[in-house]
Amino acid sequence: MRYCGMSSLAPHAELDRLAAALAARPPALADADPAVRRAATAIILRHGAVGLDLLLIQRAVFAGDPWSGQVALPGGRADAADPSLVHTAVRETIEETGLDLAAGGRLLGHLDELHPRTPVLPPIVVRPHVFALATDQPIRTSAEVAHAFWVPLETLRDPATTRESRVRVRDAWWRVPSYVVDGRVVWGMTERMLRQLLDL
Repeated sequence: MRYCGMSSLAPHAELDRLAAALAARPPALADADPAVRRAATAIILRHGAVGLDLLLIQRAVFAGDPWSGQVALPGGRADAADPSLVHTAVRETIEETGLDLAAGGRLLGHLDELHPRTPVLPPIVVRPHVFALATDQPIRTSAEVAHAFWVPLETLRDPATTRESRVRVRDAWWRVPSYVVDGRVVWGMTERMLRQLLDL
């Protein structure tokens, strides 16, 4: 496993403001079609050197995986044994990054459920959960994750980070809205989730 250091957290008023904004805005839920798989992600925030940092991962490359190599948030499909989608987000996060949100995280709220807009991707509905990391924990990535890295929210707020990018999905090329962070393109549902977060 690969390791990445983390700084200690301190109370941050921005987290309280975000929690209040999430509580005041009930998330939009997708149609409950039983034929569509459910999934959950964890938007994990910590107190950084300047403001809040956000955890992103870059998925490892696997043949046949439609999200192979993409920059994403920790998360994945719900298992039949998961009692809730919050549990799915917590389970997937510890599997992919080693971060235990059940023991060291604070759930701030949820964003709108989303599904892929790209028709070549599998049908799925994803519920994003916003967490504040409340304890200092090392990141230990699994074989599913090539990299895990923290990005200051101020970087995502910078207009220079936002641009249209050309990405390949299976055998098709698409021009998509994106963030570009240290040469990595953040697009698709991850980009849409982060825009919801920044709007709040």
